[in-house]
Amino acid sequence: MMTDDFRSLPIDAESAAQLKERGLRFGLIDSGDSSAFAQWILAEGRGFHEPNPTDESLKEQVDGLADQRTTGVWDDTLGDRDTPVATVGSWPSELSVPGSATIPAWAISAVTVSPTHRRRGIAKVLLESELRAAHALGFPLAALTVSESTIYSRFGFAPAALSADYSIDTRRAVWTGPTASGRLQFVSPASLREDGRALIERMRPHLPGEVAMRDYKWERILGMVGDREAARSLRMVRYDDGDGTTQGLAVYKVTDTGPHHAAQVLDLQYLLATTSDAHAGLWSYLLQLDLVGTITATLRPVDEPLAWQLSDFRAVRKTDERDHLWTRILDPKVALVARRYATPGRIALQVSDPLGFAEGRMLLDIDPKGTATVTPLSGEAPADAAELGLTVNELSAAYLGATSWSTLVRTGRVEELREGSAAAADASFRTPTAPWLSFWF
Repeated sequence: MMTDDFRSLPIDAESAAQLKERGLRFGLIDSGDSSAFAQWILAEGRGFHEPNPTDESLKEQVDGLADQRTTGVWDDTLGDRDTPVATVGSWPSELSVPGSATIPAWAISAVTVSPTHRRRGIAKVLLESELRAAHALGFPLAALTVSESTIYSRFGFAPAALSADYSIDTRRAVWTGPTASGRLQFVSPASLREDGRALIERMRPHLPGEVAMRDYKWERILGMVGDREAARSLRMVRYDDGDGTTQGLAVYKVTDTGPHHAAQVLDLQYLLATTSDAHAGLWSYLLQLDLVGTITATLRPVDEPLAWQLSDFRAVRKTDERDHLWTRILDPKVALVARRYATPGRIALQVSDPLGFAEGRMLLDIDPKGTATVTPLSGEAPADAAELGLTVNELSAAYLGATSWSTLVRTGRVEELREGSAAAADASFRTPTAPWLSFWF
């Protein structure tokens, strides 16, 4: 895998030719060219309707995002020829998969097209170029978080991990869960930059759906870069267990929403607990803070167990549940072998892929330890194998366990070529917790 050379991999010739026919120029930006990179960042922000950054914030982005492959599309007929009309950024990452393992992933972000250049097929060219680049570099899958959910399925992507937002009425939420063994303490952003980073890396392989977090993203969560005024409201606590080992952290802010202090809202920005004990310690602390009437928490797991730890189950409301992480499998053999499975089994998969990367028939053999092998399949599937027909989208959707094969069969997305195949596949792909990604990228 040529990860050392990913920034200098030549631009996709097929994509460049397609855009040239439309009067557009497709190319890479040298992240060392701070002026050109700054123009790209401004274009990307404009694509998401963000306010123009301050000079300080712009410099932070130029420095913090320099480790990515930066691609743009330019229209040289415009008065402003230096600002791209479309953007995409990408970089090598890792995706955590069931079985406390990780797999290389091509992370894609900052996909924008200027509203002045919509309906010209630019996004299609950009996404197909990224997938060809990822395939050329040897990545078995691509991953992204999406602002619009109607774009990416045409390229083989599918929702692979969902997230949920919660609202908790603390006046009704009496803690009935276990008593934590350790203690909490307020910490500084500078402390969490290192200690929290180490905690994330220690926990990440055990959280299917989690993607390696870049340093710049973690510093944004901590308020060390970006909106300094908003960062002034952030509070951070660290949880150490009874042995003094750091096992969790929380980043939050409290907002006064009315004339009475009890109406204040605690907005939970980020919470990570590596143990059930740390989960209890952090949540019981947040729920018992004085002068707070409501806690809002975004980007939490869809199976967050908090309601089961309170005296009033209805004190916790799931206010939104939606797709968050989308993946696109490029090499089914590598992807399927990387994860572990709940039960042994034999599953024949007939996968179609309009772009050709994952096309083929294959036999997934899972041994009693949950380890798999994948072999090409020609002719009839073995008599003892489950057999499913699907597109790469469904393979990507079911890969981490976010949705069941039975659901995909019921909705007509997967064809059950042998009766009972969906149930057999569900038994093997089942995971004890729902896959989850804790941030946007």
